[in-house]
Amino acid sequence: MAATQTARVDLEALRASVRALCARFDDAYWRELDARREYPEAFVQALTEAGYLAALIPEEYGGAGLGITEASVILEEINRAGGNAGACHAQMYTMGTILRHGSPEQKARYLPEIAAGRLRLQAFGVTEPTTGSDTTHLKTTAVRRGDRYVINGQKVFISRVQHSDMMLLLARTTPLEAVRRRSEGLSVFLVDLREAVGRGLSVQPLRTMMNHETNALFFDNVEVPAENLIGEEGQGFRYILDGMNAERILIAAECVGDGYWFIDRATRYAKERVVFGRPIGQNQGIAFPLARAWANVRAADLMRFEAAARFDRGEPCGAEANVAKLLASEASWEAANVAVQTYGGYGFVADMDIERKFRETRLYQVAPISTNLILAYVAEHVLGLPRSY
Repeated sequence: MAATQTARVDLEALRASVRALCARFDDAYWRELDARREYPEAFVQALTEAGYLAALIPEEYGGAGLGITEASVILEEINRAGGNAGACHAQMYTMGTILRHGSPEQKARYLPEIAAGRLRLQAFGVTEPTTGSDTTHLKTTAVRRGDRYVINGQKVFISRVQHSDMMLLLARTTPLEAVRRRSEGLSVFLVDLREAVGRGLSVQPLRTMMNHETNALFFDNVEVPAENLIGEEGQGFRYILDGMNAERILIAAECVGDGYWFIDRATRYAKERVVFGRPIGQNQGIAFPLARAWANVRAADLMRFEAAARFDRGEPCGAEANVAKLLASEASWEAANVAVQTYGGYGFVADMDIERKFRETRLYQVAPISTNLILAYVAEHVLGLPRSY
């Protein structure tokens, strides 16, 4: 969305209001959910009621009409408060696909319901077991039969399915061998999970290292109304790419929030913890890694804002969005390691929360895109080197 299409708000005021909401959900709340592997239903409901999950939805549909910059600040503050925005961030980054490529009827039907909290769009079905990041070779198919599409195939690492009403799904509508370019022949659909689960769609939960509710999906002749096709048939890969820059920026912001959280906690501990008659933060072996971690998080933070500003102005931002995610995920992981080292043995104790956030932030080296694929993108599209894959 261009800047002229979005409202502008004071970012510090926005931060303060998000922090006030997050303060109602303390460390114990997230720690207990993690131990039970439960979804933060109360937290997500509070975010919804406050309008934060409708940040990117235009005001005409009941949303806040904000830009990616503001949306990124919301997610950053959730993680900086010790929470996990991964429970709900998809409802933000899926908005781009619907807003840019959905029909007027689809927008009028779904966006007000999402903005009001009566409908959740929290699931995004792209990754498959055998193709991974090689999206153009995905094997899930959608075949048109009359006024419906029949979907068959598998997806994996699809999160929040049990806590979403709708899912954006990418499937192949034209066989790979029948298209000129491998990126053609893919289409995006809105799948009503309330109708599909148990009627051809099977959901298999996957236990992971962190409390990040994710699943394997199996489609066996799942029928979807043709009116649920987003945009033009066969152009879905382009539509998904449009949303990926937003996704990269928002994930970068979450990593920035994680990084600051680790540094804040470790710095406070380094001031309070006394060994050999002095605060451990007086030792350069503790102070220097913390200072370096802060510098790297701050640099990633600035890259996030640069990417978000370009996105909100409607300018190309593929390189900036990818690099923001790369730098932020690496900075948060460095900060996580520094925090563990600062806390020593206490860093592994659940009640300190360091180990929980340590597990959560490690995800972003791999998802939603791995570090190596970002480097491949930069090598090819920024440096002009030969394509590596």
